[in-house]
Amino acid sequence: MRPGSVYLRKNCILPDRLDPLTQPVGENWKLVEEIAAPVFDTMVRHLDWHFLCVLRPYRRRGFGLTEADAAQRALAKALERLAREYNAAELISVRIAKFLGFHIASVILQPRQIQQFTALEVAAGWHRMIVPSR
Repeated sequence: MRPGSVYLRKNCILPDRLDPLTQPVGENWKLVEEIAAPVFDTMVRHLDWHFLCVLRPYRRRGFGLTEADAAQRALAKALERLAREYNAAELISVRIAKFLGFHIASVILQPRQIQQFTALEVAAGWHRMIVPSR
């Protein structure tokens, strides 16, 4: 789990010539292997699609007996709570602390949207502001 990692919802549609290696993460997500968000953004843009930042990043926490368990739980919570309208996410940071024998992980996730056009479709529940990607 590294900052800059890209997570795609399993039903995420990508440009035709973009088929990165992925590994499953939970039931509804997959991790793009070995491609950091800035590189992935460039790849998407070279195919005339967009990798938009949506809203601002948010944080979720997870607890565990090991650092890895705590981090996985925090990531799972963050991905699970990402609105269904968004088909991707970028991991911004993972911080781990220890308190009374338990590990506490804090994950910051940036909601992202991969799409062919620059404007969001006007649909039920889509009244959020789009921020240009980095």
